[in-house]
Amino acid sequence: MDYKKLQNGSDIRGVALEGIEGQHINLTEQACRDIGRGFALWLRERLGKDELRVCVGRDSRLSGPTLAGWICEAMAAQGIQVTDIAMASTPAMFMSTVTGDKPYDASVMITASHLPFNRNGFKFFIKDGGLEKQDIAAILDYAAGNETTGLAPAGVTAGAFMDDYAAILVEKVRSATGEKTPLDGFKVVVDAGNGAGGFYVEKVLQPLGADTTGSQFLEPDGSFPNHIPNPEDGEAMKAIMSAVAAQKADLGIIFDTDVDRAGAVLSDGSELNRNRIIAMLAAILLREHPGTTIVTDSITSTGLAAFIAKRGGVHHRFKRGYRNVINESIRLNAQGQDSQLAIETSGHGALKENYFLDDGAYLVTKLLIELARGKKEGYTLESLIEELAEPAESREFRLNIIPEDFKTYGQSVLDDLLAYAQQQPGWSIAPNNYEGVRVNLDQAHGNGWFLLRLSLHDPLLPLNIESDVAGGVLTIARELAGFLLSRDGLDTEKLAAFVG
Repeated sequence: MDYKKLQNGSDIRGVALEGIEGQHINLTEQACRDIGRGFALWLRERLGKDELRVCVGRDSRLSGPTLAGWICEAMAAQGIQVTDIAMASTPAMFMSTVTGDKPYDASVMITASHLPFNRNGFKFFIKDGGLEKQDIAAILDYAAGNETTGLAPAGVTAGAFMDDYAAILVEKVRSATGEKTPLDGFKVVVDAGNGAGGFYVEKVLQPLGADTTGSQFLEPDGSFPNHIPNPEDGEAMKAIMSAVAAQKADLGIIFDTDVDRAGAVLSDGSELNRNRIIAMLAAILLREHPGTTIVTDSITSTGLAAFIAKRGGVHHRFKRGYRNVINESIRLNAQGQDSQLAIETSGHGALKENYFLDDGAYLVTKLLIELARGKKEGYTLESLIEELAEPAESREFRLNIIPEDFKTYGQSVLDDLLAYAQQQPGWSIAPNNYEGVRVNLDQAHGNGWFLLRLSLHDPLLPLNIESDVAGGVLTIARELAGFLLSRDGLDTEKLAAFVG
């Protein structure tokens, strides 16, 4: 088997269970054991020592216990002392390498984020953070070979860490507010989507005094019987919005499967995701760190940029991919430009104060602090973003690339579009753009913008369009149709149907 096919950027992902037509298991027992051996070899080389401790956690996926058993045994066979902590969140697994009396040398999280129930995978951490693409490639190279560490086998023991992780979040709120139960009098509901986030109710919210009545889908169930555990999913957001309305809650929280992403619903029933959650976190951090730079992905709105600028901040719109925005924020800090937040519109967000770890639970913990602080000082969470100008319309089209060499073809489309855009009346190329072709259009041509970019991994060109007027998305799509519909190598059926 070609193990390189299991690489998904800085993660490993594959099919672990039968159940979806056309998808066959490639996270086999042999693959998982080889990956465990490969990680042991990589870790020994990276850290330069033989005595190594690694902890392993998993989300609620049905295949999780089996995959955990295989990779734990494989690493132990290579001389690593392994601790299996069972159900955990991805952020907690990183924190296990930097906290406690004796932090682990590394950790492994078994998850496939929000993907269907039959998928699974591995994320790896050391104290420096999550592994990069090149590290995953090296692990898979080791996995494909026959090399061993040659060390005497070690053991696998059961352990726990989630209580320690939750205690860090509780202390964060108590320290910021100066109160033991600062959420007394507040009702906060959580939708964990039957993933790993149910702990947040009992171990974080309730110790802080919150009334969590109406929280739902807290029990781990890897068949995901209620909805996809994904804050970007429409049905998932409807579920938490309904819970907030039914309970008249002050805040609703929704996590993805492994809790590295989160979304929220405010007391007025409005969603807090995408541009809105970025704006709220920016408002908080710009008060704490005046002038800081907020790094986002490439599809954030013009209204968000204006919101950040009005508060004295710098909006640095970069590329899609959570590792991309995190690494860019780290790079800016290394150059002396303070950047406190790196966040995607998907909800992947990382703060400088929290190891640049993309941690959904930490992000909503920042919201809890504001909820409590606002009660003292006379403001609401809603008021923090009341000046955010939001688009009248937005839409995404996914244009599949037909040629096999999709990257070369996709780049040729972008190159041609850039030249085409420079000749169109009412169009202007957006400055400081790091991904694809982003164009602003004046009032006569749709009053908004579009971004056409090449997907990081898949053979498609996502097209995002946003307008500040009703009907503007259609106007902009029609402006683009003459260019895009003529490309033989693109599947433009949905775009063609939209423009009529």
